[in-house]
Amino acid sequence: MIGIKDLYSVLTAVVPLYVTMFLAYGSVKWWNVFTPEQCAGINRFVAIFAVPLLSFEFVSRINPYKMDLLFLAADGVSKVLILFALLCWANFTKTGGLDWSITVFSLSTLPNTLVMGIPLLKSMYGDDKEYLMIQVVVLQCIIWYTLLLFLFEYRETRTEVLSKFKESSVSSKNCCSEDEVIDVIATTSSNQQQQQQQQQQQTAQNANKIAPDQSQRFRPMVAASMEGEGKELHLFIWRCGCCISTDGTSTTCEKQSVQAGQREESSSTAKVVESVKQEDVENASIPSSFSSSMLLKILRKVWLKLVRNPNSYSSLLGLSWALVSCRWDIKKPQIMENSVTILSSAGLGMAMFSLGLFMALQPRIIACGKKLALYGMVARFIAGPAVMAIASIAVGLKGTTLKLSIVQAALPQGIVPFVFSREYNLHPDVLSTAVIFGMIVSLPITIVYYILLGI
Repeated sequence: MIGIKDLYSVLTAVVPLYVTMFLAYGSVKWWNVFTPEQCAGINRFVAIFAVPLLSFEFVSRINPYKMDLLFLAADGVSKVLILFALLCWANFTKTGGLDWSITVFSLSTLPNTLVMGIPLLKSMYGDDKEYLMIQVVVLQCIIWYTLLLFLFEYRETRTEVLSKFKESSVSSKNCCSEDEVIDVIATTSSNQQQQQQQQQQQTAQNANKIAPDQSQRFRPMVAASMEGEGKELHLFIWRCGCCISTDGTSTTCEKQSVQAGQREESSSTAKVVESVKQEDVENASIPSSFSSSMLLKILRKVWLKLVRNPNSYSSLLGLSWALVSCRWDIKKPQIMENSVTILSSAGLGMAMFSLGLFMALQPRIIACGKKLALYGMVARFIAGPAVMAIASIAVGLKGTTLKLSIVQAALPQGIVPFVFSREYNLHPDVLSTAVIFGMIVSLPITIVYYILLGI
């Protein structure tokens, strides 16, 4: 059972993180030390340097030859189940989407095992279970943070490609954005008016014969009938700007649409012209699914981005060193050790500092709102442990190890997913709320899980 000494050990690990966060919060909210641009730069430093070095340092210290494969399998199966369900929700339902699938995956599967989980679960289940928590963190760094990074890069690249495709579609649909509407006023008699209407209709027919392939680009408007004599006619000619040659004359692809009306109807006619043009812009075709060539282009860009990101291979380098070190009993040179630890030791502290800076820039403490905060807590403390229990039973975990797997899934939200979400600007308000309030409510929640599983 958890005693006063065990509780003090948990507070020793958690309280310094909150002290760091409050210092960052005050430096922006009250003391005006950092600008928003500087806050973003600090988070980028954490994402590009501190987190990769922290992952390398932690992974390089493990013994890969003494891993509990059954426990790791349960953790992996639970995450795969949640990921599969979220991808199905994103692709086969109208309410689903890639953005929220990434966020919910972070909320439900990536707990703060390193900072809070190890001291808390050691006090619950004994010191001999610490190595299981370390293995979970290692697997999280090697596989799941890398997968999360891939999803972020894929989303960002996909958005860029869609944006460029939309711009090119609108450009090709409208030829150019600067179309021209010419208002020509003429005073005619009724006889002249009838002759003019016949000429206008003949002009439209000739234009259709000259450029039949352009029929989808412009829509002719029928000339309005006129009664009476001596009334002013407004001739609205819609002319595509890019189809005008350099000497000012129209080329053969021009298609004129004429609208006649009295002076008092001119304003409504102009609205008709504008609405038709706007409809053409909105009807620009955007693919509902990617072709194979476009998907390959996106994946190629994602690969190039991942290669340049130290988070992609820092854990793999740490695992490689751990395999070599444990196999031949080789220790890291002191100069290498110091070069890594000088920044990796500040990794978690700088991540919490970035969290405090972000919270100070928000208009309210619960940045995402109460409703989203509640959904985040449900995903973190109910959905995650429930799926973990199913996966653990499915792979055959029993006894204390089964209880440990469920309780560790109910730990508070991890800090690294927030750093990534802010770097890629994907729901950082939701992740920040989950980290801050998750640490507050996680202790009583994990104790409740511990008591219920011990009955």
